[in-house]
Amino acid sequence: MSDVVKQPLDALKEHFGFDGFLDGQDEVVQKILDGNDGLVVMPTGGGKSLCYQLPAMCFSGVTLVVSPLIALMKDQVDALEAKGIPAIMINSSLSPSEQRERISRMRRGEYKLVYVAPERFRSDFFVNAIKEVDISLFAVDEAHCLSQWGHDFRPDYMRLGQALERIGNPQCIALTATATSVVRQDILTVLKLRNPFEMVSGFARPNLSLAITATQKHTLKYKRIREIVAQHKTGIIYCATRKRVEEAAEMLFDWGVNCIGYHGGMSDVERENTQNKFINKEVDVAIATNAFGMGIDRSDVRFVIHFEIPGSVEAYYQEAGRAGRDGEAAVCELFFNYADTRTQEFFIEGVNPSYKDICAIYQYLLNQANREFEVVQTLDGIKEGAEVKNGMAVGSALGVLARNRLIERYDIAGSRMRGTRLLQPDILTSQIPIDRAALEEKNSRDTEKLNSMIEMCYSRQCRQQWIMEYFGEENPAPCGSCDVCQSQFGGDAREGSDVEILQVRKALSGVARMSNQVGGKWEGKFGRGKIVQMLMGSRSQDILKGRLDTLSTYGLLKELGTAYLNELFKYLHDGGLIFTQKGEYPLVTLTPLGDKVMHGKSVFRMAWPNKVRNDSPVKEGLDVEIEELGFDPKLYAALKDLRADIAKAQKVPPYVVFSNKTLEYFTRLRPNSAEAGMRIKGVGEAKAAQYLESFIGVINEFQS
Repeated sequence: MSDVVKQPLDALKEHFGFDGFLDGQDEVVQKILDGNDGLVVMPTGGGKSLCYQLPAMCFSGVTLVVSPLIALMKDQVDALEAKGIPAIMINSSLSPSEQRERISRMRRGEYKLVYVAPERFRSDFFVNAIKEVDISLFAVDEAHCLSQWGHDFRPDYMRLGQALERIGNPQCIALTATATSVVRQDILTVLKLRNPFEMVSGFARPNLSLAITATQKHTLKYKRIREIVAQHKTGIIYCATRKRVEEAAEMLFDWGVNCIGYHGGMSDVERENTQNKFINKEVDVAIATNAFGMGIDRSDVRFVIHFEIPGSVEAYYQEAGRAGRDGEAAVCELFFNYADTRTQEFFIEGVNPSYKDICAIYQYLLNQANREFEVVQTLDGIKEGAEVKNGMAVGSALGVLARNRLIERYDIAGSRMRGTRLLQPDILTSQIPIDRAALEEKNSRDTEKLNSMIEMCYSRQCRQQWIMEYFGEENPAPCGSCDVCQSQFGGDAREGSDVEILQVRKALSGVARMSNQVGGKWEGKFGRGKIVQMLMGSRSQDILKGRLDTLSTYGLLKELGTAYLNELFKYLHDGGLIFTQKGEYPLVTLTPLGDKVMHGKSVFRMAWPNKVRNDSPVKEGLDVEIEELGFDPKLYAALKDLRADIAKAQKVPPYVVFSNKTLEYFTRLRPNSAEAGMRIKGVGEAKAAQYLESFIGVINEFQS
């Protein structure tokens, strides 16, 4: 256990200028000062950084902080230096001589906090040098990066457990803003924390109003952006691609908005300068890809917009959490178009190269290597030469080969292009020691995270409540401020009765029987009308010609009636259990949540249709139980035959007797008396006197 040379409250006031802690900070700090390893999950804006920065000022030695981004390290170091706290960073942006100088100063105890990138632990020189430093605390920031279930997995983080052992197992604390129970377990396992405490603060951000807006066209997205910017002034707009960032930034600039664009295609210097403009409040709006904002402490961000769906709930909530860090109200709006999920699927394919693609790239490198077993080629060149479809997959595959010590990548002086060196050229492609099961599991996990994000977009449950449950909180309360809570629909949502749930599962089974399942995803083949017809047991030519009458779900819900079933499907759509694929024809199929509900693997809440709608078959003021609304095509045909006979005898068109709609109502309600028949719409006194007795006779005969 490290020596404690200052008391936390004294250090808090002296170095940080605070008189007290935020919720949860004091408990974490005390556990660290007591010498415990630990895992801290605290929402963005909750003060995670202070949980290790303050102990650093209380301990006698150095606190080593692992951080994933150079920009993030620089922000932290600049803020600490502004407070007079000796802090420094060591990463790839420094020359070897600069790194050696800073390590020497660490040994002499000139720094209290030293920020390092995880890849530094690849270097034996660095690890051996660190062994000579008095390390009081080893802090792993953004710890979700070491879990393949985390939303921003970084392979270099996986080495940190071994690095801790090599430098003598100093006290270790891991911190992150978003982590499911699976991710938390991965963190504990990889870092091998000793009897750790776990502090998981509430994930709720009550000052954030979350909204998900179904938006099919970009013109509508820009219209909404203009409204939000005009109302809230300062914020971040997240886009999935570099192209979209540039397009959106140009659009806002043309509107006269003081804004910047930020993406991975910019140089390190450009990104740093751009980010600093936003941090220093020189601009109002940042349009950026997802790396922007990690650790940025600008408190007056009043809105966060997602132009497209992010790849995971964790990524969404961390990015949304960059709004309202001052505790004041802020809005977070996500524009959802199912077609945008294809971009995230492309990214998943890119970061999860198949075993086949890895082998193709390795074979290409073997074929192209010179006598020194080196290949100098661009990533695009490797993509073309290895015949790999997804360009992102090339860099990911090279990373897999490097982690398995088959290749190493090296910088080429005076060029942005990097070379590749084969480390074990005698190993044939058929012999490469790659864990195929691990590759498939990683791909499966990333796909499941995207599916959860899609499920959240379709859900009509309180947004924060849904997210809290996703992160494992039990019985969270509705937030009262999201789009669902503020809509009339959200207030009417409830769990269904056993009978209603069974009806929903039957309806979803009908949708499934009329859909295809491809690669774990549902694809629709029919529209809502035809699915309802099938569930009603229709004998229409379309149903019979398509052999839909042979499905196991044919006629499964005919007792509900067409009117109610059509209404139920609208609520299933609003409740996120089914969705409509847009295209030449609107095809209905299951959402991931709908699939789980169909199999009885998930509970759900939704609004439910009334038993009688305003256009119900009964006259105003009368009630009808849903069980009365069954439909039998044979009875309907018999009533039509009777109507035809009457019309022929009276030499009038059939509709003069009763309309088709009234015959349908007769079929569903089956009145057995004149009094009951008079309750039905379309039956007046004159028609009742002329025709009703005959129709009731046919109905009673059919019933018997």
